[in-house]
Amino acid sequence: MGDLNWSTAITEIGPNTIRLRGYPVEELMGRVGFAEAIYLALMGELPDQATGTILNAIFVSSIDHGTTPPSALSTVTVASTGAPLGSAVAAGILSISKFHGGAIEDCMKAISEALVLVKDNGQSIHDAAAETFNKYKSKGRRLSGFGHRLHTQDPRTVRLLRLVDELGKAGDGIKMAEALESAIAGASGKTLPLNVDGAIAAVLVDLHVPPALANAFFMIARLPGLVAHAHEEQTRQKPMRKVHPTDVVYDGPALRHLSQ
Repeated sequence: MGDLNWSTAITEIGPNTIRLRGYPVEELMGRVGFAEAIYLALMGELPDQATGTILNAIFVSSIDHGTTPPSALSTVTVASTGAPLGSAVAAGILSISKFHGGAIEDCMKAISEALVLVKDNGQSIHDAAAETFNKYKSKGRRLSGFGHRLHTQDPRTVRLLRLVDELGKAGDGIKMAEALESAIAGASGKTLPLNVDGAIAAVLVDLHVPPALANAFFMIARLPGLVAHAHEEQTRQKPMRKVHPTDVVYDGPALRHLSQ
């Protein structure tokens, strides 16, 4: 082997052969959902059925949040210049960072820190949550994943946590997230409910996903929405327009529901 030789454990490619983590892709096609295939690529193994259902719910929960998030604004602005679809969407992806999308990773770290106090110090979940909140407060840091500029009760959070509970996948990550929510309210007198980023963080902790992959879940989820915004901008709006973040009116389909 030469000095330039290196290894990868993700995909094996050969003549008429494509294997993802050892599985022939043609065997996965039509038998494994996209969310499950994503999990396989990232984590190395296929998830069980309940986890696959939860992953699909996570990706749907964050597929889009209108035109005001930085990723959507960046995408629309670049699309307005006549840039290719890939460039417009890339601009949106590049805007996903610490303050937009990064809350999932930060919340996962906070939950994990608090759970270490339970495991190593024998503290109760509520005591560990209170200590973690106080530590963050003393350092002037805000706990990510709580509160929302628009939603006082994020419907995505409610649905995701209920689904995880119904599927028997709720664990200490969710318990700690709820304890942190109570600790914030008790110490500050402010109700900062768990938002969808915090709920996703708690679920990913219970699914043993590394925090370093948290942003990946947000980016993958948001990508279709960014593509939709870029395409709409280039097929419906005038080029090089002034893009106002809030002076926008929804004129799509009226409220509709899935048939029971």
